[in-house]
Amino acid sequence: MKRLALLLFFSGWVAAAQADAPLSGDIIRDLNALQGSLASAQGEQALESVVERALRQAERLESGNRSDQWASALYYQLAAGALSRQGDTGAAADRLASARARSSVGGEQARRWLREEAQLRRAAGQRTRAITLYQQWLENGSDADMSWQLVRLLADDDQWDAAAERLSSLLEQSEPTTEARQALALNVMRRAGQGEQALGWLLEGLDEESSSNEWRQAAGLAQQAGQAGVAAGLWETAWQLGKFESDEDFETLIQLHFAGGTPARAAEHLQAALDGERLARSEATLRRVAAAWSRAKDRERALDAWQALAEQSGKAEYWRRYGQLAYAWNDEARAERAWQQAQALGDEEVDAWLASLH
Repeated sequence: MKRLALLLFFSGWVAAAQADAPLSGDIIRDLNALQGSLASAQGEQALESVVERALRQAERLESGNRSDQWASALYYQLAAGALSRQGDTGAAADRLASARARSSVGGEQARRWLREEAQLRRAAGQRTRAITLYQQWLENGSDADMSWQLVRLLADDDQWDAAAERLSSLLEQSEPTTEARQALALNVMRRAGQGEQALGWLLEGLDEESSSNEWRQAAGLAQQAGQAGVAAGLWETAWQLGKFESDEDFETLIQLHFAGGTPARAAEHLQAALDGERLARSEATLRRVAAAWSRAKDRERALDAWQALAEQSGKAEYWRRYGQLAYAWNDEARAERAWQQAQALGDEEVDAWLASLH
């Protein structure tokens, strides 16, 4: 059935082409036979036989009249098909280029072969030639898939500005339909120095259904754009939505709130983690809570946190720091009690501070 379908397609194609370049009956029969051989070919030897026969005919006819030129082009296409089946995409692209070069090939057919050659060049790793062909094809038509492929090629070739220009017009028509395309778009914008545009574009599409990776990318873009507060807000929202749950994500949440100018929110998260036993009630954690409330300039909570740290650690240095904060905030009673505790623990530095109270 597959062979029959290929034969019918090829026969119909040849017949349709005869209006401009009529082929002889012998040539049509030979082309059909060779197409059948290609459709049923199994193994390298059979495919190589098709290549050799097609190229002999193509080269024999390529300098002839209009009909010979058309037949030569069709033989070159058959050789390209066999070479592609063999995995030699570069040679297949060369044969399609030869087919396109025949003078009797019509514009629409040449355009179809141009597209196929571009994709073969890409598959063969011939990036520069593939880019040129993609650009030629897209000059006379619009195709989202081809456009995305061109953006990828330009990005792989480090042509970030050209990729961004192509991407801009592409995004005006439609949004990326896959995560891979979205990742490509973001990377191109970043590398082309369009971090803020990338962030704005990404923010427009964020909602409860967005993946954790999309939220992560948005926060990362905000950081790169120097918008630490936005990054903290995005991470906070994603955390509340349950997009982030790991200990590493929690640590990033705290750091972003510090960097983004919202230390009070960092302190609240740390305290909640302590209360919920997500974090151990260690000296290090209590010190972070105290530092967060201090940076937030929340007087009562900061003093309570420093007192808790001093009591937990039993260290004179924390009692001294607690007393200094209390004194700075005009709470001399708390300052005196704190310094007395530090003095009792052997801290001689607080003697002068205590003397200043009397």
